[in-house]
Formats: sequence, C-alpha cells, structure tokens
Amino acid sequence: MLTRLWRDPPLAGRWSAAVAMALLGLGPFVLFSTASFPLTPVLSSELGAAPGGLQPATALANAAYALGVVVAADLVQRLPAHRLYLACTSGFALGSGVAALAPGVAWFTAGRVVQGAATGMLLVVALPPLVTRHGAARVPLTVALVNLGLFGGAAAGTTVGSVLTGPGQWRLLLGALAVVGLAGCAVGVLGFDRAAPPAPRMGFDFSGIPLAAAATVLPFVGVGLLAGGTGPVAVHVVVVAAGLAALVALVVREYRKEQALMPVRLIAHTLPVTGIGSAMLAGAGFTALVELSVIRLRDVDGLSAPVVGGVLGTQVAGMAVALWLITRVLPTRWLPVLVLGGLLTISAAGVLLAGAGVLPAVPVAAGVGLLLGLGAGAGVGPGLFLGALSVPAPRLGPAFALVQLLRVEAAFLFAPLVMRLATAVPDTATGVRQVAVVVAATTAVGAVLLTGVLLLGGSRPQAPDLRRWVDGDGPAYLSPPVAALLRRRDGRPVADHDRS
Repeated sequence: MLTRLWRDPPLAGRWSAAVAMALLGLGPFVLFSTASFPLTPVLSSELGAAPGGLQPATALANAAYALGVVVAADLVQRLPAHRLYLACTSGFALGSGVAALAPGVAWFTAGRVVQGAATGMLLVVALPPLVTRHGAARVPLTVALVNLGLFGGAAAGTTVGSVLTGPGQWRLLLGALAVVGLAGCAVGVLGFDRAAPPAPRMGFDFSGIPLAAAATVLPFVGVGLLAGGTGPVAVHVVVVAAGLAALVALVVREYRKEQALMPVRLIAHTLPVTGIGSAMLAGAGFTALVELSVIRLRDVDGLSAPVVGGVLGTQVAGMAVALWLITRVLPTRWLPVLVLGGLLTISAAGVLLAGAGVLPAVPVAAGVGLLLGLGAGAGVGPGLFLGALSVPAPRLGPAFALVQLLRVEAAFLFAPLVMRLATAVPDTATGVRQVAVVVAATTAVGAVLLTGVLLLGGSRPQAPDLRRWVDGDGPAYLSPPVAALLRRRDGRPVADHDRS
C-alpha cells in the first residue's frame, strides 16, 4: 500500500493540493522574517545576544534564501522535483525545530539558515508546477495566491510577532512553523507529481554556483555586520562591494552563456526589466518602512508590542485589496500600471510615515500599514510575474531564480542600512522621519525611471496570451528590447516580437 501511495499519490494533479504545497512551503519563512522585527528585544535577551548580535543571524538566513533559489535552479534540472520538495519541507521543519530549541545565538543562527535555504529552494521547486500545469483560466487566481504565500505572511508577520513577545513565546511560534513544514511534507507525499527531471545527465555548474554563493553570502554578511555596528566599517564596505561585484559577474556570465542556468538574456527586455525593477524597489521599501513603523510606535510613542501589532495589522487589509486587484488586472493589458502603481503606493506610505508626530502617530501608522500591504501586494508579486510571463513557461523555474535573487538582494540589503541610519540619529523620531523621506523619494524616483524604461521600450499595452504561455508555445508577453525606440532599424522601432 505504501509503495502504491508513493508511486501514485492520490492528490497528484489537483490544483488545490498544488496551492497548499506552495503556501505551506513559502509562507512560514517570510512570516517569521517580519515577525522578528517586534521580537528582537526578547530574542536578544533570551538568547544572550549583544546589541546588534542578531543581525548576522538575519543576514545569513536571507543569504541562504537567496542562494537557495539559485541552487534549486540547478538541482531541479537533474533531480526529481518531488524528492527536492520533500527534502526541503523536511529541512525547513528541522531548521525551525533547531531555532525553537536554541540555547544561544549560534544554534538559532544555524536553524534560521536552514529555514532560509529550504524556502529559497522551494520557490523554484513548488511554484512552476502550480502556475503552469492547471490551465490558463486559473493563472490570475494562482498568481494572487502565490502573492499571498510570498507576501501575505510578511504582511501578517508584524502583528503575529507583536502578540508573542512574552517570555518563550517566540519558541512556540517557531515550533508551530516546524509543524507547518511537516504538514507541507505530508501534502507533498500525497500530492506532488512523480515526474522524471528534464536533464538528469546535466553536470553541476561549477562556476555559476560558487559565484552565486559569493554574490549572496558576502553582501548579506557585510551589511549585517555593518548594521549591527560590529567591527571596522571599512572592512564591511569591502565585503559588501566584493559581493556585489560577484553578483554583477554572475549576471554578465549568465547573459553570455549559451546554456545559462538563469535566462538573463530572455529577461533583459522592457517588460521584465520594468517588473523586476519595481519588485526590487517595492520589496526594499516595504521591508524598510515596516521596520521604521515598529521603531516609531515602540520607541518613540511608547506603545506596547500587542498594540503595535494591532495598529500595523492594517497591512493584511491592504494585501487583501491587492490580491483582488491581481485577479482582475492580470488578464488585461494594465498589469504594468498596477505594478508601477504599487511602487508609488509604497512611496506614499513613506510620505505618510514622515508625518507621524505632526499628525497623530497611531492613525498615521495604521494608514501606513494599509498602504504598505496594498503597495507590496500590487508592486512585488505582480512585478515578478511581469518578468516571468515574458519568458517561455518551461524556463519559469530558472526565471524565478533570477528575479528572486535580484529582489532579495535589494530588499534585505537596503533595510538594514536604513535601520542603521534611523538609529544613528540621537533623536529617534527625527531619524525615522528623515529615513522615511529617503525611502519615499527613492521609490518615487524609481517609479519615474521605470516608467521611462517602459515608454522608451515602445511596448504597446497588451494583454498576456496566457494560453500560449501555459501550452509552452512562447511567452505570454511579447516584450521589446530595452530602449527599442532609440534603436531603430530602417527608420522603424524594433518590433515587439524581435527577441534578438
């Protein structure tokens, strides 16, 4: 009976099972990532960490997440996807258990790193089958639910963490996440299709993966140490610069390589650049402004953690509106407008947060939470899919690896630096206000520049051909090269279908 269950899982091919596997695999890590903002004081106290001592743990966990997506893009070509899924969900449960039982910072860091690596790999293993194997009609709702898995947890995490600031309660949260990981593993046993890998004889990428490791570990560790105020600043800057140089080298290498691990050449077009750029800026702005809001309410206004969580719980409402908008807008020609509108909404949240103190702080923070949930939901996930739908469906996994690598690098490198700037000012309220203005200006300028990229590309508003994409006959969007209007041939702009 067990052999039959393994070979012929009863829930294989069901959309509901695929949704459950994706949400159970992706949601817990991002939930704890934002839950850790209000939990930092109690975590530091109970783990015996010095001030800033948890920054390396967060940095390494995020680095493992970013590296995991690249490693999975390689492994999923050579190993059965169902085995990778079961290994990753089991690994996430193990990492959560280790972190929950950690007696000190070292064990907590080890658990968080395993969590991050497992979740990053699950992104590439679990999402492509969900999005591509259940028909074109279900793609808009599926994308909305994927967005829920990626950022719904992030929107709810601050509230969850704020109500669990009692002694030892963070251990219960991590224990619950371990159970979620085991639940995902169980659903995977029952529902993940048993299929052979596409290229089982493909060799390991001995140059790309080490370069990806340098491009993730070095910048995250450097920024984590810099934000934690540990050691000489010059050394941290050099480490970050070396990591970013490795990232540039990785992208250039993948662009030039014929059999690339990640399809940089396919993504280097107008619509993917617009979507990925928006996702990077919106994700970075969201993470930074959530942390700034927590600092403002807790350290300036003196609110208790549960009250802070309740005030910022409006993020969930904003995310719900964004999910509804995705289902309505994605099949139409206006997805780029939704993406850029999400980025401008993040900018508006920064402007509103800067007004805290002049205006009553609690209503302002509630409004900020609503705008952040709406902006992240409209700008990040849809931005990633604006890029993903511009490549053929068989390349979706590697495309996710690339876009998530870039998004995570932006989001989790920007936020610690912002926090360092905010807390370096003697007056915390002034620091929060100044940095909120910086975040608002950065996202607004980014929205203007990306609108310019969209216009210079000459891409006419177009509805995605989801049926063609799901059937594997080509990309859903026919995106022109970047700055196609400036690169004319025979006096005419480069055509949308020209992917050279």
